[in-house]
Amino acid sequence: MTRVAVVTGAARGIGAATVRGLAARGWAVLAVDRCADDPALPYLLGSRGPLDQVVAGASAAAGDPAAVRALAADVRDVVAMAAAVKEAERLWGGLDAAVAVAGVIAGGVPLWEMPFEQMEAVLDTNLGGVLALARAAIPALLRRPEPRSGRFLAVASAAATRGMPMLAAYSAAKAGVAGLIRSLGAELGGTGITANAVSPGSTDTPILAETARLYGLSAGQSFAGQQPMGRLLDPEEVAAALVWLAGEESSAMTGAVVAVDGGLAL
Repeated sequence: MTRVAVVTGAARGIGAATVRGLAARGWAVLAVDRCADDPALPYLLGSRGPLDQVVAGASAAAGDPAAVRALAADVRDVVAMAAAVKEAERLWGGLDAAVAVAGVIAGGVPLWEMPFEQMEAVLDTNLGGVLALARAAIPALLRRPEPRSGRFLAVASAAATRGMPMLAAYSAAKAGVAGLIRSLGAELGGTGITANAVSPGSTDTPILAETARLYGLSAGQSFAGQQPMGRLLDPEEVAAALVWLAGEESSAMTGAVVAVDGGLAL
């Protein structure tokens, strides 16, 4: 039986790499992205063109033009996430994994000076979007007959445990993701479904480039030196951990937040 996943934030970065990684291992994947900018945020988000390119490339690599499908939906919208899950079930007969990758960043000033709409966008996307996907996806994971091996996965951040100045809202949201995953791991005990997260360090993505701009740095490469490995991570390296967690080999893990951070947490 083909295993089925929904991945958010799929147009670029870690989300796109996760779509490619799952498809290469025989998964059917619904690749979800907002496909629109947010007027509250001062940088460009993913768009439909790149999402379609990710889907085409992943499908070609999988050798099946129907293996990966695209869907434009906002993770902050609970109704839209429920529709995404239903679409995956309609296309492939069920759901085995939901991977919450979608995220945004804003800040660059102390929290009390941050425009409210930016704070709201960060909290609603980075934490609210994970909550929305969990509420929609976990019932679908439970609809699989026993014995199940469902997976709910999310992307946290090293910012969940490190005090990041001028990124308080982002840090709070990512810490919330870590707490959510621990609680879901406890709630799902005995169901055959696990909940885990990865916590990336500085990864070469558009979010890191925007973080550099917020700090007045020339490029994301400026963050490489803060990690013991001395380099930025590639999105595929983080996605590889998510793909492994989605598989049956991770069956002994739940409620875990796995550091994939080049040693940043040391």
